Amino acid sequence: MHPAPEVTDASTALAARLELLEAEKALTRQREDVARRRRALPWVAIEKQYEFDTEQGRRTLAELFGDKSQLFVQHFMFGPDWDEGCPSCSFWADSFDGTLAHLAARDVAFVAVSRAPLANLIEYRTRMGWSFPWVSSADSSFNFDFGVSFTEDEQAGTGVYNYRDVDQPGEELPGFSFFARDDSGKVFHTYSTYARGLDPMNAAYQILDLAPKGRDEQDLPWSMAWLRRHDSYDDAPSARG
Repeated sequence: MHPAPEVTDASTALAARLELLEAEKALTRQREDVARRRRALPWVAIEKQYEFDTEQGRRTLAELFGDKSQLFVQHFMFGPDWDEGCPSCSFWADSFDGTLAHLAARDVAFVAVSRAPLANLIEYRTRMGWSFPWVSSADSSFNFDFGVSFTEDEQAGTGVYNYRDVDQPGEELPGFSFFARDDSGKVFHTYSTYARGLDPMNAAYQILDLAPKGRDEQDLPWSMAWLRRHDSYDDAPSARG
């Protein structure tokens, strides 16, 4: 339960708001400093020849960039034998279509990558009403190498997720990765983030954080127990039209 809000006069509320504004400014400065440090991380050259099933045929990782020099990848949880994509990854994916033109204007391409067959990905994308590019890494080690898919032995024991050992990690977990391509066509891994590091890319969560009740998850069995795919809430219109 949320505590009852304090109700006061406008001048007292303004004083409290100005005090919070100083904390918000400090957070903004800290976020900008972290962003600078992130951009200064060393790059790792990609030596493997990853290939993906795409709607245009087989493509290498370098070819997923198109004419851009930077690539943003959503590691979308959709296992080879799953009937549909992960609800939480779908929650994040709902934010992407409207941003792609803006990313492209700043030399960034986007693609979602999953291990499910391409036909299953496209069918689910149609159901959800998305249009972003989605490719299958079904016969590639890409998802395993970037720490979001796990072998049966790892699922029964220990796997590495979010840069630390975790017990019984499950078949698939979420993440985002960034890559760069130089003038010679060489591809480099520049950054990956997982778990709570994904939060900034979720538009709905950023809005909820500003709302009076916030995310309102504190009394739930787990933080995202309320979440459904956007076509699965009560009375939700179908994205199929």
